[in-house]
Amino acid sequence: MTGPFKLSPLPWDEAALEPAISARTIGFHYHKHHKTYVETLNKLVAGTKFAEMTLEKIVQATQAARDGSDDKKIFNNAGQVWNHDFYWRSLTPKAGKPTGALARAIDRDFGSTGDLLEKLATAGKEQFGSGWVWLVSQGGRLSVEKTANAIDPMAKGINCLLTLDVWEHAYYLDYQNERPKYLETVLKQIVNWDFAAENLDKEDRAVRAAAE
Repeated sequence: MTGPFKLSPLPWDEAALEPAISARTIGFHYHKHHKTYVETLNKLVAGTKFAEMTLEKIVQATQAARDGSDDKKIFNNAGQVWNHDFYWRSLTPKAGKPTGALARAIDRDFGSTGDLLEKLATAGKEQFGSGWVWLVSQGGRLSVEKTANAIDPMAKGINCLLTLDVWEHAYYLDYQNERPKYLETVLKQIVNWDFAAENLDKEDRAVRAAAE
């Protein structure tokens, strides 16, 4: 979908992730931060070539822009809109466990789900300043990445399976400066493994379709 872009609805009620993430945090995060990124992006792309592009194409077209440029401002806001849309879907009040092809890929590439969770938590703790932690797949092989500010692996064509937001506004009202506790709680209680499995399956189907 091209612009003007809209604030995507949350996939669950604002209180649905409690006690892991409070309704108060979701309210500020979604209605203030996420909404502002959408509104700013629409202002920046109005009347430009980017107005006719999808959100993903804008992120990819501007990801290499130099700091201080108008394109960099567009990237920062487009990236944050895409990242937040993806983050909300990476969480669920009905968390289960990885199953099927995703579970097999996790065991193959990390050893176990527990090992993956530890790697995601470590990446989140080690991300200096604001940013994101990602479970990604390249050619079916899974790995963990961390990115700063608005950067995401999708901008470089890498398939994202799920993400965790480690900007302070994602957790400070609930956990203050205890980012490790936030990460541990989210990873144990509200990770949407079904969403990750869907994204892995999309990649597999795309690879098979290209080979036909």
